[in-house]
Amino acid sequence: MAVSLREYRARIKSTESMKKITRAMELIAASRIIKAQQRAQAAAPYARELTRAVSAVATFSNVDHPLTREEENPKRAAVLVVTSDRGLAGAYSSSVLKEAERLAERLREEGKEIDWYITGRKGEAYFKFRSRPVVRVWTGFSDQPSYDVAAEIGHALIESFLKEQGEDGDVDEVHVVYTRFRSMLTQEPTAVRLLPLEVVEAEDGGPGEKPGASEVLPLYEFEPSPEAVLDGLLPQYVQSRIFFALLQAAASELAARQKAMKSATDNADELIKKYTRIANQARQAGITQEISEIVGGVNALADANAGSE
Repeated sequence: MAVSLREYRARIKSTESMKKITRAMELIAASRIIKAQQRAQAAAPYARELTRAVSAVATFSNVDHPLTREEENPKRAAVLVVTSDRGLAGAYSSSVLKEAERLAERLREEGKEIDWYITGRKGEAYFKFRSRPVVRVWTGFSDQPSYDVAAEIGHALIESFLKEQGEDGDVDEVHVVYTRFRSMLTQEPTAVRLLPLEVVEAEDGGPGEKPGASEVLPLYEFEPSPEAVLDGLLPQYVQSRIFFALLQAAASELAARQKAMKSATDNADELIKKYTRIANQARQAGITQEISEIVGGVNALADANAGSE
């Protein structure tokens, strides 16, 4: 019993140490998620107004721009998957990877090949473990993305999209799979087609936006020309959408990590209670056994003394 008691005491001590770590990680995630939410909310007005401007230009320019042109028979699609750099975030990365696999299955059913673009070490490890080729990987910023990274990703995707058919690395479509932040309790994996451009009034816009609030588009005069405006505006739109997706994913990752660490802390509490109860039972059993041995020894000594008399 003494060995068993020492073992349970060691388990209690290690679980208490683990609880301190998970509690600290929960508090860190809780402190960072406020800033992540504020960044996503601050980027929403710009993304919304840029979307409205692109809607107006696409509506009134009547220009056949390469970024808005649909291929008659698309053969290849690029898929950008936004995952995390670190674990301990519950099912965050696995959920977005499952959504990416569902999207890939739909694209293959349409007869399209897929070029994978990955952000986050979790996605990189997922594809590397399965020996699946990846065109490009970006890591090291999943919980604090910057616009420079979004611009770099957008430039790489646009460059592949603008290549002529038959060139190495050309794609006919660009999709983004990321996790949309709904609330602290709800994060939704989402797949969006980015190119050829599908202009949708900012569904990700600010909270409380009424449907149809921005249906009326202003009239624009283009200077120097609609083509020049689109050449400058559409890449900015693509980069903005990618940056907004990265901000949404960052807030979702921190919310998932906080929730996972809170669950781990609660489980550690339950384990400590369980091990403490078992250790007390083992201690009580050891005391009872020692008392029984002492009483048995006293009775045996008394019997021996009575026999000698």
